[in-house]
Amino acid sequence: MSSSVLALVRPASPLAAPLFDGPRLSFARDETLFAEGARAEFVYRLVSGVVRRGKVLRDGRRQIDGFHLPGDYLGLELGDHYRLTAEALTAVTVARIRRDALHGLAEQDAPTARALLDLTIGELGRCQDHVLLLGRRAATERVAVLLLDFAQRSGAESLVDVPVSRQDMADYLGLTIETVSRCIHQLQHDGLIALPTPRKVLLRDRPALERMIG
Repeated sequence: MSSSVLALVRPASPLAAPLFDGPRLSFARDETLFAEGARAEFVYRLVSGVVRRGKVLRDGRRQIDGFHLPGDYLGLELGDHYRLTAEALTAVTVARIRRDALHGLAEQDAPTARALLDLTIGELGRCQDHVLLLGRRAATERVAVLLLDFAQRSGAESLVDVPVSRQDMADYLGLTIETVSRCIHQLQHDGLIALPTPRKVLLRDRPALERMIG
């Protein structure tokens, strides 16, 4: 599988060791970690759970920018305010550090500065891949990319836990929930996947899925 496929959901490049530790905070499902427009005072490292990041557009539609899994970082903003809202999809635990404290560490420690640069480059690459996904792939290919990405990130060979709803998938892929359901049904009909439960996907022919997305 290509590296561009692996970057589609991942919000930044993984690090060999945690960039920082700090006070642990817990959030319940559907609770907001931070809101669009709020002052970006903290950076978060996701310890457990799943977080979605996105915004509600002026016409009322929701656009999801990415899904965060354990090990991902949130709140690394270039400006003084959060550009998007981060919400817990499950019970979530994070480690938190003040943004100015993290910048201070980077000024004094070259490895920390390098890690921040790597995260920033990874975020830029992920954003570029997401744009290409929305603009250049057919609907069924988009769904296949997302399923394969979840498989890769979880280390699953065939049985994949899908930690998001079909509505979340639709809002990330730029599709309607009806189109996502139709694409999943088509992949089932073609013998490429099976659905043991609503949140588990069996990749029956992973090589064929990978060929589909090129």
